Amino acid sequence: MVERNAGLVHVRTPTYKRPEALQRALSSLIAQSWENWVCDVYDDDPGQSGRIAVDALADPRIRYTHNVPQRFASKNIDQCFTADNPHDADYFCVVEDDNLVLPTFFEENIALCRDNDVEIVLRNQFIEHASGTDRAHLSEGGVLDHLFVEGLYSPEDFRQSLLIGIGVSNGGLFWSRDTSCRLEIRFACTATLQEYMRTFSVCEPIYVAMEPLAVWAENAEQTTRNAELKSSYVRRELDLKRSVQVLQRIVWSQLPRERRRAFLTNPLFAAPPAERARTLAKALVMPGLDGQLAGGEALRLRARGLAILTLGRLTPDFERFVQSRLEQISDTPGGPAPTREVVRA
Repeated sequence: MVERNAGLVHVRTPTYKRPEALQRALSSLIAQSWENWVCDVYDDDPGQSGRIAVDALADPRIRYTHNVPQRFASKNIDQCFTADNPHDADYFCVVEDDNLVLPTFFEENIALCRDNDVEIVLRNQFIEHASGTDRAHLSEGGVLDHLFVEGLYSPEDFRQSLLIGIGVSNGGLFWSRDTSCRLEIRFACTATLQEYMRTFSVCEPIYVAMEPLAVWAENAEQTTRNAELKSSYVRRELDLKRSVQVLQRIVWSQLPRERRRAFLTNPLFAAPPAERARTLAKALVMPGLDGQLAGGEALRLRARGLAILTLGRLTPDFERFVQSRLEQISDTPGGPAPTREVVRA
């Protein structure tokens, strides 16, 4: 058991026009077994609806900030991962307004940091299906169940999760003031792409904790994450998939040959070999997958990957992000040298 209150946790909470959900999220902080925390709420609503929830709870640990000018979803979320430390806190996490954390979230994550000598933890989350409706209910398992197993991951191993799925979920991250990972992206992109980019930004050992102690809301039809984007859904999806494809190809290019051969059966990941093979086929990185995939599936997936390669677009901001993180990885002892050409691969 970690000594209570031996360390300040700084929670960052972005919100937009969901005062009822925000009040639930903030109430989950008040219910924490670890009482030494402070929360900054960043309200992106010009009408300041988030102030209602903050005032109703009247907890001095919760501070309200109205974003002026409006940041919109991606920048409002991204600012919550800043390395700035105005409260001189020891630990940090992000609880978005529609999510929540279970009572021992802070305490058990701090214990994992200390017991495993790590500065960053990725915690599993329950899924709240039909969130915000009278049909809302929690999943039996967590969002990471199909991807990771419990334990300590090297940054190289952790980044391989991009070859299977999204890797990081914002609400599952918990980190200390001493982390060297640059979790704030600081380049223009969608909030969804940010999570892939945060996975790519992990440059030190990370502990993956499989017991769900947080809740992620499944509410795609209600989300405002892409409200600031003017492009069509098809264009957004193509560009997202193209950017993810680039990250996957970089991760693959940095793996030694023996680790590539072992990837389909690597016990660090929970996904079955066929699921891993499907992603590799779409990423256009591994030949000889036909034996893992039924019928002409490998060919169809490669065709889909070629369409993404041809039609998807990369932004200059994304390319600058990739280069910045490759340089950081190369500065890590034993890290590979940055390879700008692979961004265009």
